[in-house]
Amino acid sequence: MSDTITFTLVKSGIDSTKKIQATLIGLGLTKMQKTVTRKDTPEMRGMLNKVAHLVRVEEA
Repeated sequence: MSDTITFTLVKSGIDSTKKIQATLIGLGLTKMQKTVTRKDTPEMRGMLNKVAHLVRVEEA
């Protein structure tokens, strides 16, 4: 298993709850089609599971 994970915001979080919007900001996803690479930790996986319907995940 690799030690980084790459994810991209593919759907807008505008009509989502405040909690989902805060999770997107916490992940560093502030604009559409923005791609972020982070360390693969259980905390990151949990945040990504919350917004799985808005992001595309590629393991790097």
